[in-house]
Amino acid sequence: MKDEMFNELIESVKQAGEIRKGKRKPSRHTLIEEPDVAAIREKYDMTQQEFSSLLGISVGTLRNWEQGRRKPQGPAKVLLKIADKRPKAIFESLS
Repeated sequence: MKDEMFNELIESVKQAGEIRKGKRKPSRHTLIEEPDVAAIREKYDMTQQEFSSLLGISVGTLRNWEQGRRKPQGPAKVLLKIADKRPKAIFESLS
């Protein structure tokens, strides 16, 4: 790794630490909207059992999301966004 790139990496790590400690504001925020899980599942015309199997989650988790007792977090939220916008991507990735 070249010195210039290494120094940029070190500076980025320092800035990330400052952001985490609240000493610096992040330069940008990424906000992923809350998915309407039931609507996405209905687009697929699947039962809760089928859709939860497709996503690799328990039926209980899916029910909690659909009924608003819990919200999808992190990767699950992103996967649901993909499932909503690009349904073929989900099926193609599993075949």
